[in-house]
Amino acid sequence: MAEELFKQIESMGILPVIKLNDAKDAVPLAKALCEGGLPCAEVTFRTDAAKDSIAAMTEAFPDMLVGAGTVLNAEQVDEAVAAGAKFIVSPGLNPDTVKYCVDKEIPILPGCANPSDIEQAIKYGLKVGKFFPAEAAGGLKAIKAMSAPYSQMRFMPTGGINPSNVSDYLAEDFILACGGTWMVPSAEIEAGNFDKIKELTEEAVRSMLGFRLAHVGINCFNEVEAHKVADAFDGMFGFAPNENPSSIFSAGYVETMKSPFLGKKGHIAIATYSVERAKAYLERKGVGFNEDSIVYRPNGKIQAVYMAEEVGGFAIHLVRKPKEV
Repeated sequence: MAEELFKQIESMGILPVIKLNDAKDAVPLAKALCEGGLPCAEVTFRTDAAKDSIAAMTEAFPDMLVGAGTVLNAEQVDEAVAAGAKFIVSPGLNPDTVKYCVDKEIPILPGCANPSDIEQAIKYGLKVGKFFPAEAAGGLKAIKAMSAPYSQMRFMPTGGINPSNVSDYLAEDFILACGGTWMVPSAEIEAGNFDKIKELTEEAVRSMLGFRLAHVGINCFNEVEAHKVADAFDGMFGFAPNENPSSIFSAGYVETMKSPFLGKKGHIAIATYSVERAKAYLERKGVGFNEDSIVYRPNGKIQAVYMAEEVGGFAIHLVRKPKEV
């Protein structure tokens, strides 16, 4: 149960951390998050409205991944689960609370800010912990240092995560996902500006995925024609050709196919930091994929995958590209 839930959180990439003072805001906020591309939330137990907010969100959006945060004891665990919370997040590692959740098979991400916390988490059979407050506690450098001797553990950093650093965190395999508040500012919630929250959520997702044009593919009938096309791009723009058995890349911008490939007119490659998260995000928007087209890296991560449908006569595929520094 916990393993599958953590896979879902990982596919989201960002877990919005929400503080609600009034349960009436729960449903419109959940709607904004779902429509913005993040159908998930950690509702903190720092207000009296938390329990009712979780209940309202899970009733209105049963497929939404809703958990309870800032949970400090077993009583709050019971309240949260009764309200519909699918997982528990705590700022620190309270052995009593962790054991209570483990015994009841309730997924929990306890705060693990130092090696002692991590060893306690491992003792209880946990494989994921929250790192809080992330930036104040040393950020990515600190997590990387701690993860070296504890390779079985993964982390969800929360606190100080924002659009400028979220993709740096998510680029590391020991990061499951990031908790963040920047797409759900309290002022916008209290003002009822849920369209703004939807917009901020969309921006957060695009910042995380880093969508950009990688290259355009041109279908040629044969190798002779492909060389003519590649030579034209080289002669006009100085796009030096780089030949491989099936195609010629012109400075990485244009791929000229030596024989007709997917797409009536050719193909368009869209780069992203994570093909897995981008694929999951687009599937939630109703986009289908050709599963037989998946190309894996040696480490098991997806390098590329084609969408099932063409767009404007072009086949579209996602391709993994690291963040440019």
